[in-house]
Amino acid sequence: MNTTPQFKPVASKSRKTVRSSQCLEGRRSQCSKAATVRTRTKPSRKQTRPQSSPVSLPCFRNTTILPPEFFQIDALDLAPHLLGKFLRRDDVVLQITEVEAYRPNDSACHGRFGVTARTAPVFGPGGHAYVYLCYGLHTMLNVVADKEGAGAAVLIRACAPVCGLETIQERRGQQTEKPILLTGPGKVG
Repeated sequence: MNTTPQFKPVASKSRKTVRSSQCLEGRRSQCSKAATVRTRTKPSRKQTRPQSSPVSLPCFRNTTILPPEFFQIDALDLAPHLLGKFLRRDDVVLQITEVEAYRPNDSACHGRFGVTARTAPVFGPGGHAYVYLCYGLHTMLNVVADKEGAGAAVLIRACAPVCGLETIQERRGQQTEKPILLTGPGKVG
C-alpha cells in the first residue's frame, strides 16, 4: 500500500461474504452469486421497550377524543400537554414522545408570512392537523394550536408504537426490531 507523508494507512474494515442462499426473499435479483460487503460492529444495546404490543386495541375504542378547547391555547403551552397523548388511525395507536412548538413570530413557523394556499390550515382553529411535504420527501405532521387566525402549530417529532407495529412495518416496507420507525419528524407523518 502506498502512503503519502500527509496520510497514514487506514486499517482494513471487516468484510463478510454473502452467498445467494443468504439473500432475502424478493431481493434475489439484487444479489450476485457471491458478494463482499462491509460489516460494522455496533455496541450492543438492551432494548428497554418491548416491540410487541402490550395494549390491546379494544381498550382504545372507548377513549375520549380531546375537546377543541384543549388545542386552543398558545403553542408553547400546548406542546408539553401533547406529550404522552395517543394518536390512532385504524389499528395503529401511537404515543407522542417528542414535540416542537412554533409560534407565528418564529422564523421557522410556516405562519410567519401570513395566509397562503399552502399554509391556510395553520391559520385554522386549534386541533386540526397540518401535514406538509418537506424537501419533497418527508411528510411532517403538525397539530394546529391557538385560536383561528393565529398561525401557530406543534410539530410531532417522534412517537412510540403502542398497537399495530406490523401495519406500520408494512406501510413503510421495513421489517425491523429496532424502534426507529417513528423517530424523527419525517417518519411520523
